Amino acid sequence: MNTEAEETGRDESAAQDAAQAAEPSPAAQPSPAAPGDGLIPDHEATVRPEWIDYNGHMNEAFYVLVFGHATDAMMIDTGMGQKYREESGCSLYTAEAHVRYLREVSEGAELNVRTRILGVDAKKVRLVLEMRAKGRKDPVATSELLMIHVDQGAGRAAPFPDAVRERFASLTEKAPSWAGSSIGPVPKS
Repeated sequence: MNTEAEETGRDESAAQDAAQAAEPSPAAQPSPAAPGDGLIPDHEATVRPEWIDYNGHMNEAFYVLVFGHATDAMMIDTGMGQKYREESGCSLYTAEAHVRYLREVSEGAELNVRTRILGVDAKKVRLVLEMRAKGRKDPVATSELLMIHVDQGAGRAAPFPDAVRERFASLTEKAPSWAGSSIGPVPKS
């Protein structure tokens, strides 16, 4: 019989292995958006067996992993990929995130993540991501992010170069109705 510590260690090890296996290759490119779907190409992923938890559906950590890969793809598409990071010493850091888990997702499900820029200023960009499973109209999860442009050498926020800020501004879309919501208080019984 396995102890709880052994089970936890095995679960953590499996999750680490799955996260490493799921990392996109450097040559991976986001899939092109269908006409009218959005200004940033969609990101696609397939739910792997090791992403399934003890409840029989995708573990919450892997929703965030897929959203993270979609954010990486957005950075590439907006000119903030590896070359930008190497040359500028800057990158985007997530300062705040709000994830909503709306529907269960099963092994083998084909996922599509749409990314929308909602606003940008000198050092920050706000975006939302909607994850859908093939064959489903409504999102299975959403994520809203506030990201900061950081000078990694200085360890602090830095202004976007004009070209990057202007690119984000040109990609800005209307916020979906759910954006900006927060977790409400739990009523006392």
